[in-house]
Amino acid sequence: MATPEGERARIGKAHIGTMGWSYEFWVGEFYPQRLRPKEFLAEYAKHFDSVELDNTFYRIPSVNAVRAWGEQTPEGFLFSAKFPRVVTHVKMLRDCEREVETFTSRMSHLEKKLGPLLLQFPSSFGTKHLPALREFLPTLPKGFRYAVEVRNKALLGEELRAVLRENAVAQVLIRQPVLEEEVTADFVYVRWEGDRSKVSGTLGRVELDRTEDNGKWAVQVKKLLNRHLDVFGYFSKYYSGYPPNDTKQLLNLLH
Repeated sequence: MATPEGERARIGKAHIGTMGWSYEFWVGEFYPQRLRPKEFLAEYAKHFDSVELDNTFYRIPSVNAVRAWGEQTPEGFLFSAKFPRVVTHVKMLRDCEREVETFTSRMSHLEKKLGPLLLQFPSSFGTKHLPALREFLPTLPKGFRYAVEVRNKALLGEELRAVLRENAVAQVLIRQPVLEEEVTADFVYVRWEGDRSKVSGTLGRVELDRTEDNGKWAVQVKKLLNRHLDVFGYFSKYYSGYPPNDTKQLLNLLH
């Protein structure tokens, strides 16, 4: 008979958090009053074990900044990070070897605290760009986990999934139910983005009740964990308006 420890070892681990942490409108609810912004990350890490870095999308962080993130968080904490937009939006994978090398090299200073690196493409990245993606993915530095999110619905299909599967890159999931063929790597990456036209995300409170949605997602995540897949999932401020609540709610349902 399997021991409880052995049973747990066969189940994937859920790393659930928020997209970013540096929000002053969380003070008073999630962050204690009078907490300084430079102390936000350390406080955040007392509650959740992972976060998605959004600021890396706008510019490649310095080595000192990356090391500081690692120093402010406990062992076992994981940072996922967006590729800089110069790679995904400006150059769209062409002639960006230097930027890719610099970005991955800088992020490597997180060492064991580095989670997946996310390539998030604009809606203008369509089927005509698939050959570029097919050429690009095998050139990525080894030793990292990568995920791809496409906004152009015309790209969503088996052709894209085949390219990702060949390179062990995860396709970002945003809808349920999660289909078996949508899992293209040995981990899963989920992003709960929400609707900016319905939620401001800056009020520091729940604006849209997502309890039922989170309950359905808990079922999906449990199925993935039982397939021995680690799940990385992040809530946007536009999902319910208050990502810490969504994260706590989903984690409670999973446990």
